Amino acid sequence: RACLAVHIYLSAEGEIRHHHFVRGLMRSAARLNYGQFQKALDGNPDEALKPLMATVVAPLFSAYSALAAARQKRGTLELILPEREVKLAPDGSVERISEAPRYESHKLIEEFMIAANVAAAEALEAKKSACVYRVHDQPDPAKLEGLREFLTGLGLKLSRSRKLNASNINQILTKAADSPNQHLVNLLVLRSQARAEYLPNNFGHFGLGLKRYAHFTSPIRRYADLLVHRSLVAAYGLGDGGLPKNGAAAFSEICTHISQTERRAVTAERDAKDRYTAAYLTAQVGADFAARISGVARFGLFIELDETGADGLIPARSLSAARPRFDPRCHTLSVGTTHLTIGERVVVRLAEANALTGGMIFDLLEVNGKTWRQPRQSDKTRPSGRATKRGKRSK
Repeated sequence: RACLAVHIYLSAEGEIRHHHFVRGLMRSAARLNYGQFQKALDGNPDEALKPLMATVVAPLFSAYSALAAARQKRGTLELILPEREVKLAPDGSVERISEAPRYESHKLIEEFMIAANVAAAEALEAKKSACVYRVHDQPDPAKLEGLREFLTGLGLKLSRSRKLNASNINQILTKAADSPNQHLVNLLVLRSQARAEYLPNNFGHFGLGLKRYAHFTSPIRRYADLLVHRSLVAAYGLGDGGLPKNGAAAFSEICTHISQTERRAVTAERDAKDRYTAAYLTAQVGADFAARISGVARFGLFIELDETGADGLIPARSLSAARPRFDPRCHTLSVGTTHLTIGERVVVRLAEANALTGGMIFDLLEVNGKTWRQPRQSDKTRPSGRATKRGKRSK
């Protein structure tokens, strides 16, 4: 298969020494999946991988180890937020919903892709050629201050340095690791981040701790990568199909468009998962589930089920006859003297599941092991429609 490839030469410390781009033909030595490759890394290769252990697997893992060491040294944002995976049965129904596996083989591929993306940005800068950068700005100061205040309440201190970097935030994530607040802290850090986007001008990638970064590795599914390929072909005289002479003039408009379409795609993916999840749980209306509060709004509490990662809403009007008090800075919804906040463990009962919208409504039964005071019957009117979505960030 025809491709644009990059040869990257690494130091033992994982630093990119030099690189060069070529056009070529790619021939796969084997068709592998992540789980299969992970078994080989663990010392249990199957028949397809046994002949490749010395010539492919071992060198790849050594290079990955060097890149991973360099990543740790420069400091990158290391969030732990598991993704859910929907498994469909042959008839199209939902067979199960579970946490997606996260293997060392996933990280290996990611590190090589990041190295290739960095090389592409460096190569275009060296030629002073047009580039579509993948940029990730520093967090908004107002969001950071809100995060800082909340973390202080958990006994965690976030640096007030004006030159805050991913390493500063990682220190907080490390301190919260294996504590009851781990998921909460990771969630709040994610929500404090700026949204990654495409721009023709570079200001670095905060989350990856990189001065320059572009998307190069997926030209068949991302238009940004295709533009980078065209610019490289033109800059390095790699034949036909390069960026036209005045092609960069449209980059600003194109970057705005593809950033918007990316967000639409992320929303569509999330909506599809929510609809499948609601369809899966329709048969369990009336059942009780262990969960945690994942968000707080004036109109109610967002919750995330432990087993499936499904999102749903506990309407504020179902919590109390009186209107609960909402504090956006402290992420709390207060009923009397009780303050309900992000991260608290709850038990909920599924009241409604709408497969068409993906929305689910729950009743609160317990908070941190204590039975919740049930509201009067007249207070149980529930809002209709969907109110389970919250924005997510992408690399």
